[in-house]
Amino acid sequence: MDNNTAKQRIDELSALIEYHNHLYYNKDEPEISDFEYDKLLRELENLESEYPALRRPDSPTNKVGGSAGEKFSPVTHTVPMESLHDSFSHDELRDFDRRVRETVPDVTYVVEPKFDGLSVSCEYRGGVFVRGSTRGDGTTGEDVTDNLMTIRSLPKRIPNAPSYLEVRGEVYMSFQSFEELVKRQEENEEKPAKNPRNAAAGSLRQKNAKITAERKLDIFIFNIQQAEGVALHSHRESLAYLKSLGFPVAFYHVCSTMEDAIHEIEKIGENRGSYDYAIDGAVVKTDSFAARELLGSTAKYPKWAEAYKYPPEEKPTKLLSIEINVGRTGVLTPVGIFEPVSLAGTTVSRATLHNRDFIQERGICIGDTVIIRKAGEIIPEVLSVSEHAENAQPFAFPAVCPSCGSPVSQDDEAAIRCTNTDCPAQLMRHLIHFVSRDAMDIDGLGPAVLEQLSAEGLVRSPADLYRLKAENIASLDRKAEKSANNLISSIEKSKHNELYRLVFALGIRNIGLKAAKLLCENYLTVDDIINAKAEDFARIDGFGSIMAESVENYFALDSTRELIAQLKELGLEMKPSPQKQSGGKLEGKTFVLTGTLPTMKRSEAAKLIEAHGGKTSSSVSKKTAYVVAGEEAGSKLTKAQTLGIPVLSEEELLQMIQEG
Repeated sequence: MDNNTAKQRIDELSALIEYHNHLYYNKDEPEISDFEYDKLLRELENLESEYPALRRPDSPTNKVGGSAGEKFSPVTHTVPMESLHDSFSHDELRDFDRRVRETVPDVTYVVEPKFDGLSVSCEYRGGVFVRGSTRGDGTTGEDVTDNLMTIRSLPKRIPNAPSYLEVRGEVYMSFQSFEELVKRQEENEEKPAKNPRNAAAGSLRQKNAKITAERKLDIFIFNIQQAEGVALHSHRESLAYLKSLGFPVAFYHVCSTMEDAIHEIEKIGENRGSYDYAIDGAVVKTDSFAARELLGSTAKYPKWAEAYKYPPEEKPTKLLSIEINVGRTGVLTPVGIFEPVSLAGTTVSRATLHNRDFIQERGICIGDTVIIRKAGEIIPEVLSVSEHAENAQPFAFPAVCPSCGSPVSQDDEAAIRCTNTDCPAQLMRHLIHFVSRDAMDIDGLGPAVLEQLSAEGLVRSPADLYRLKAENIASLDRKAEKSANNLISSIEKSKHNELYRLVFALGIRNIGLKAAKLLCENYLTVDDIINAKAEDFARIDGFGSIMAESVENYFALDSTRELIAQLKELGLEMKPSPQKQSGGKLEGKTFVLTGTLPTMKRSEAAKLIEAHGGKTSSSVSKKTAYVVAGEEAGSKLTKAQTLGIPVLSEEELLQMIQEG
């Protein structure tokens, strides 16, 4: 490879890695596996080593992957939160050992599991948890204190603590919690999380800590960053100290040679399927803190530690059959049933085949031998067909719904749907969505209770929920009178919801929560929506033609109008959303809110701005008219000042509205 070709490839790899860094660390939506990403990074490292003059000053090999987002206040790490260099073979581990022993001949190692989660810092003053932050770019992270407070296993107070203590840990989501989350997402036909790591990262970075609490996150603490007045000399000593303070600490092994360390790494790999959390490798750390000082760090990695990454495991198995599941909007989803095979420590016997196109593109037939792997160590996926069965026939999608026997049809999205809106399979998923938090928010009415109510013939449509009596619920298995009364109270409370919640709860295709809010900001009543046409909806800023047609088609159905009439009769208020004031002082202006305001929550200030014709945005740009800043305003304020955007206090915002 000549210099020009090498430079071109280095530039390509740098841009590609930065793109995937952004998706992984900032959006929690990776497009490639960790293994594929590691290969790209290793290729770039090798090219930079071979052509050092071509190494870019902003090379991703110099940086921890993420950056501090704008959703949270920034936190500067006094002690940098470094990343780890990866090895993919035992020989690379031996090379690491050789480099260490050149400086520390009598080195001792500690081997630990490498968790697949989100790295955080937790700070304690006088034994009280005062602040928690994400790693970010290693120097600046995000303040996620409120969300970390929801993790039960993280101590909020510690006895006999030093005056100041900062520890580092990994937030993760257990397999059980992840499976529960994915099940809820699939039932609501939401895009399911790809793996526990993404789910944990996305959950920890929720603006609403209540959502984080529902996700049941957990944490392991694996390092002391700072400790005032505590003398510790080795890593194993620090882990024992952390454990004595009540921190959750994972297992670890002390090894005197790299061969012993490799043996432990292999042992962890063999057993990783027995843990209730995802690990993607193991870490070898120099035990002595004095030795670590001698070894030092590069711009990105400590020279005293090395991560070993396990390759994704792929295995062949036989496809025995294909089941068809029916979703909330009638979509038929094929699920492959396989001969059970052990993969990444667990037994796999089924996996989604996504849709008809997925099956046809891969030529999948029942009886074929297929290659499967676990994406992100948890979700089984079919990669390809390795061998067709003798006389294999392509799988044919059913012409009728397997749940109700009604004809199916294919729409413009290539999805195949049941045409019967009263299909039992659709009904159950529709009810689950209808009562969910962002919809009608009926607390206590979960899938199990809905299944019981449906089995007893008490609920056949959303309207039936409002016909329920306390005695109906109390008659269900294991339902006490008090819980029945609480549930009836929750149902009654939902009658007072704003109209947008009902519109979202109805489960209209292509209409999510944001679209439902937009619609109800422009139409005061459900009758206004019923009487409008697609061309009217398309005039709403942010409403596309497909969304507009979906709304018109849904409200044109006799069954929809009958349901709305029943809900009105049953007492649902369908209250209008606060209306934007046409011609108001704030019309046409975009505001960004940052920091803690003196008297209002930011959400309250946003509603006030929108009610007077303005818009709110989560990020500062040249299109931003004003930034409203409170105490502890962070990077958004800095960016506004850089761009010369006017900054208002809460008082100045209120004065602007009053003058208008």
